[in-house]
Amino acid sequence: MSDGAGAHLLIPLASCDAEGCIAARRHLAWPHLEKLLARLAPASGGDDDGGANTLSMPHERALARAWGLHAPDGGIPWAAWQLAQAGRDPQGAAWAWITPCHWRVGRDHIAMDAPQQLALDERDSQALLAAMRPYFEEDGIALEYEAPTRWLARGEVFRGLASASLDRVVGRIIDDWLPRSQQARTLRRLQQEMQMLLYTHPINEERLARGLPPVNSFWVSGTGALPASPSTAQPPPGLQVAHELHNPALQQDWAGWASAWQQIDAQQCARLLESLDQGEAVALTLCGERQARTWHGRGAGLLPRLAAALRGKQAAAVLDTL
Repeated sequence: MSDGAGAHLLIPLASCDAEGCIAARRHLAWPHLEKLLARLAPASGGDDDGGANTLSMPHERALARAWGLHAPDGGIPWAAWQLAQAGRDPQGAAWAWITPCHWRVGRDHIAMDAPQQLALDERDSQALLAAMRPYFEEDGIALEYEAPTRWLARGEVFRGLASASLDRVVGRIIDDWLPRSQQARTLRRLQQEMQMLLYTHPINEERLARGLPPVNSFWVSGTGALPASPSTAQPPPGLQVAHELHNPALQQDWAGWASAWQQIDAQQCARLLESLDQGEAVALTLCGERQARTWHGRGAGLLPRLAAALRGKQAAAVLDTL
């Protein structure tokens, strides 16, 4: 974080270890990011190295800290937080996001496709929710529609339940990310029941006839209840989150990811550099699969610029560490 109020740019999924991402980075240039990294200093306590096996992604932990949401790994109550931000009262209840999804079943593993690849529209999503709702209600879980690939769920089963971020699981084998606690037994059973229910559901038969993948399961994330007095009423001063890399990264569209990075460098990074040139306090947080790193600084003097010019390029090396 920066010292005092100022512009703070947070970039999720700025890098990852996928071969396609590594190859794409070899051909990228970040002129404005390079200047920022050369002129900013690492923030004290600004590195978050949780590793690649955490349930919450580095950008989620960084965003939670910015909003004052202090929670254990996999326990950031994003669904309840979103309700509060939308002006609704979570009423102290435990909430979760339910994502209808497609699981690819192999001989010895199951992997999850990106929800966007379902091309799920509201009509199909609402029909599937209506079919699934009675089963959830039997277990004390209320479902409501929010978007084609995101439903809201309320139930005590989500209170204190650690769940893996959807961003962590998409495109990967899900076995290591399924909740194994005693508390999650209800959800694992529901997943099995929904796989049987959805296998012959008319909506899925229509989708297969249209060449679309069937919806054959769901994922639970964003679980938990907000603290009694959350400090989430106002957005953190100056915080901007660059979301452009998110969907291309999850869909492993590395050409699209590279194009989005060039846009971020030319626009958001350029504006942050301009703020720095004007003497404002700025902060930059880059997030990958393993860690988030923050730099901050202030000042537009000639000496800092000359010193920065001597430091050379850093962006590629920094992104490799994330």
